[in-house]
Order: sequence, then C-alpha cells, then structure tokens
Amino acid sequence: MPGKTVGPLGVRRRSKMSLKLRITRTVHLPNRLRLARLARAPELGPKILFLSGGSALNQLSRALINYTHNSIHLITPFDSGGSSARLRQAFQMPAVGDLRNRLTALADQTVKGNPDITRLFSFRFPKEQSPEELDRRLDLMLRGRDGLIAAIPDPMRKIIRTHLGFFRQSMPENFDLRGASIGNLVLTGGYLENDRHLDPVIFLFSKLAEVRGTVRPVLNKSLHLVAELENGQVLIGQHLLTGREVPPITSPVKKVYLSFSKKHPEPIRPSIRQKTVSLIEEADLICYPVGSFYSSLIANLLPDGVTRTMAQTESPKIFIPNPTSDPEVVGASVSEMAETLIDYLMVEASEEVSIDRLLNFVLVDSKKGQYPGGLDRAEIERLGVAVIDTDLITPRSRPFFDPELLLGVLLSLA
Repeated sequence: MPGKTVGPLGVRRRSKMSLKLRITRTVHLPNRLRLARLARAPELGPKILFLSGGSALNQLSRALINYTHNSIHLITPFDSGGSSARLRQAFQMPAVGDLRNRLTALADQTVKGNPDITRLFSFRFPKEQSPEELDRRLDLMLRGRDGLIAAIPDPMRKIIRTHLGFFRQSMPENFDLRGASIGNLVLTGGYLENDRHLDPVIFLFSKLAEVRGTVRPVLNKSLHLVAELENGQVLIGQHLLTGREVPPITSPVKKVYLSFSKKHPEPIRPSIRQKTVSLIEEADLICYPVGSFYSSLIANLLPDGVTRTMAQTESPKIFIPNPTSDPEVVGASVSEMAETLIDYLMVEASEEVSIDRLLNFVLVDSKKGQYPGGLDRAEIERLGVAVIDTDLITPRSRPFFDPELLLGVLLSLA
C-alpha cells in the first residue's frame, strides 16, 4: 500500500575496521525508488534468505531475479513421495526435487540454452509406457539423440549426458522410471559422481545455467520428517503430511521432528555445516515464506544451528502465512501459526534471547486473503510481532499473492 510506513528496523553496517553499529530507519512500502535502482543493477541486490521447499516460490523466484542475483534459498531435502521416494530408496540420498525446482526457477531464461534446460529438467517419463520403452528413451538421451537433449548447447549437453550416465550405471535393475523427473536423475548422477555430495553438482549447474541466486539443501543427509498428530497418530514421511498423495490430515499436528530411521523414528537434530551458518549470517532479510507450513518451513528449522544462527543476526525476520488453505494446518489461525513458528524458532534460544531476535513481522493482505483459520491481528501483536497489512493479491493472482507486490515489500525491507 503506497505510503505505508514500518519502523524502526535494525540493520547492520560495517566499515573496513569492522565497526558494528545498530541504527534504525523508516521504510515506505513499497519503496519504488529502491525497486527501480535494484531493477537497474540486480547483481548488487540484497541477500534475502528464504527457508522453503516445494514449488510455492517458483513464480516469486522468477520475478526475484529481475531485482537481485544474491538471494539465498535453503531447501528441505526430506521429500518422501513420488519418484523422489524411489530415488531415495535406491541410493539412500536426500531428495533433490525441490532443489531442482528452485534452480530452474532462478535460472536466467535470457541465456542461450536455458529454456531448453528448463524443459528437459521439467520433463517426466510417461507413466503409461512400459519399462522397455522408458529404458530405450533413457538410452537415446545418453547418446544425445533425444530431441530434448539435442536442443541443449555444449558444454551443458555433455555434462547432462555424463551425469545421466552415472545414474544409468548405478540404477538398480528393477528401478521404476515411470514418472521420473529427468532433472532429478541428472542431479542424482552428479551426486553419485561427486562422492555423494550435492554442493558440487549444484554449483556446476548454477554456473552453467546462470542461476541468479544461491541454492543449498539445509542438510546433505538422507533423513525422514516425522509428524505426531494430536490424535496420537504418527506419520513417518513428508508425503503423508502434505495431502497430495494421501488424503489430508484431519487432526492438528502436535510436533514434527527429523529421524534417521523410518521403522523406529527417534528425534534427532543433526548440525548444519559452517557453509550454511555463513549463508544465514550474510542475509539482509530472513523470510519464512508461503508454502506447506510444516514440511517446507518448519522442517528447515529442525537442524541444529539454524535458529541459533538467526538469533545472532541483526537482519529483520518476516513470516508470510498462506492466504489460502494449507492441508498441513488444520483450522489454525494466523496467530496460532505465528505462535507455533515462534516455538520452533526458540528451541535453541537461551533465556536472554527475545522474540524480536527471531521474528519481527507478519505480512498479510486482510482485504483479499482468505486465511481459513482466521486473521486475528490483535493476537499476533500480543506475541510481540508487528503486522504489515498491505495489498498483496490482485484479481489476476487471486487467491495467491502477486509476486511483484510481494517482492515490493520484501525488497523494501531488505
């Protein structure tokens, strides 16, 4: 909403002598002058950190690269459904589908060959074809004779074929290719080629496809998301929570945690790497964005070190609840979701850490958002969190947020 003001807001400024100061500033939303400057030089744009998963931020990411090439995306690697489940079972690896989604969304489509790479990475083998037909199609791709591969210029074509080759060599004889994403197979091949590390293949793809941002899994481990419901039911596997492959849950979530084992789930908190710590420390704005509340957002907060590092940063933190229904949240209001988010954010916090070190704002559009559980502004503010209520939904984007309007707020705050 033009002219809307939010402040004061703490930011960091460091001189060459590393003098650290805390200052306040007033922010107008949206700051159209700042947006215009960023659009002219996106390579100098702010480092907005998104903790997410899935495809909820695809449209936002495609618009984001017009304003900044420095965004940071920590992605959950715990997907347990569809073809991801078959890859994880075959190779005991993290899920790569959400990483693939974000990498292709951030790839600069004006670069020659990138639209062809996006088409290839988005392609899934038909579910109705026989194993023999699918195997022949994969062999055609390996030889570079399939149209999807042939359209991609070198050197990316050679790298894709090489990674597919590593996957083919390691693929179990009974592996089911039906519905498999080619992008997932390529990333899996790169993962196997690089001694079961994801960072090298992500880095290589990011460079060759001109990915305008940094994408990393929050952990490079094969773990399972476990949800305990209020009715006592225990769901082991992210896909059982999202409501896509199975009917939606009918009882609220009591708690979620990570486990090494599917058969005998026990809560664990593996530590994030120093690389991930550094990415969080660099953020100009930390965003808890739209998407599946537990499997995309809260899952990113479960590894040890994530929330502790965020509490030590001066950057503002903002929660953007879904304006529509979320199958993972049964009847919860926005304030109840914010309270749950705070509970997970405070797990690693010492007694001296206040809420404002981990959450400053909740961003909503009360006029056009549906918020099925209710939008109770007074209850949100009672938590010690400010509410930013502004235009985020247009007739064209309804019932979802308009990416440009949402970015206008985030980029103005960063």
